[in-house]
Amino acid sequence: MKTPWKSDKWFTSPWNFLDETTKDWNFASKIKLHDVSLRDGEQQAGLIFNKDEKIALAEKLAEVGIHRIEAGMPAVSKQDEEAIKEIVKRNLGPEIFAFARCMKEDVKKAADTGVKGIIVEIPSSEHIIKYAYQWPLEKAIELSIEATQYAKELGLYTVFFPIDMSRADMNWVLDLVERVATEGHMDALAVVDTFGGLNPHAIPYLIKKTKERIDKPIEVHFHDDYGLGAANTLMALAAGADVAHTTISAIGERAGNAAYEDVAMALLTMYGIDIGLNYEKIYGTAKFLRDISGLQIRQNRGITGDNLNDIESGIVSAWYYNVKDVAPLELVPYLPSLTGHPDSDVVIGKFSGVPTVDIWAERLGLKVDNDEQKMEIVQKIKDKAYEKKGLLTPEEFAEIVKEVVR
Repeated sequence: MKTPWKSDKWFTSPWNFLDETTKDWNFASKIKLHDVSLRDGEQQAGLIFNKDEKIALAEKLAEVGIHRIEAGMPAVSKQDEEAIKEIVKRNLGPEIFAFARCMKEDVKKAADTGVKGIIVEIPSSEHIIKYAYQWPLEKAIELSIEATQYAKELGLYTVFFPIDMSRADMNWVLDLVERVATEGHMDALAVVDTFGGLNPHAIPYLIKKTKERIDKPIEVHFHDDYGLGAANTLMALAAGADVAHTTISAIGERAGNAAYEDVAMALLTMYGIDIGLNYEKIYGTAKFLRDISGLQIRQNRGITGDNLNDIESGIVSAWYYNVKDVAPLELVPYLPSLTGHPDSDVVIGKFSGVPTVDIWAERLGLKVDNDEQKMEIVQKIKDKAYEKKGLLTPEEFAEIVKEVVR
């Protein structure tokens, strides 16, 4: 593609692909998404999936083309354990992983579900070990070595997951990781920002120093406490990380995790990297999650918000009707159809103008004779919007038109 910033489906910025911009990119040849919605995602306060919902979400993720699914933590409940077993049994396509504490019994429970891989967690900052876990430091290392070695014996692909790694002393935590890799077992290392405290500029340095010490694939698990989960994940992938841990619509503990939708769409349209997803399934999957959980998100949230493509401003409404059939990408960075989202539409509200009156009068087969009537309709629309503190329905618009042109 000669112009990766512009295709028939998206139009981003050519500045994204200047030599000065791309010179330090070091993307892996094959990037994987590891979805943690069914484990870390469900740790969002008040969010719960039953067995059938977990299976259904796994099926949706498989339809999207997610490469790996962390199906849950068997030690949490019998229902979680049964859900993982059923997801494995269905052979949906993605690799299925489970999550475990650094305890042999947790590892055994995970292996018994039939998963391919396991994420093994351990606290990795001296302060969280001391204050939250109240362990001697050596205990964290010993448990890590024992649990990961056991995972290897059981034939599990093992990702070592050091909790609070981003707030640890770098040398101390990398010493711990090296000991686990040498004395225990590690197929891959997750760089974990448990509390979302990394800024984007720190990421390349962190990935670089980690790769200098640890000769294993690097996975990244970043939380969204400052709204930077996806941005930090993109920075890590550009620095050479191999796998990104993400969730549907950024669900997860506290502020949630990096949203897979944001990461995947940015890779495709702003970095020119297609990771092989069925992008047209993105919106439907997010909507399904909301439908089964009652979860609410900002209505105009990027990529997955229900009202993302609504147009209220009168002038933009006019622009939209000028370009919609000839150059729709003039007003959006990508076509809504790319993610399976309903198309843009003009709505009726406080910021409506004469173009909105023209559009909706034609749509409803109503005749408005002159500009004076149109201006009166616009004013009544604004008054009604203030009264409702929201948008008008087509029926309310029709009532106003009939009142004015009577």
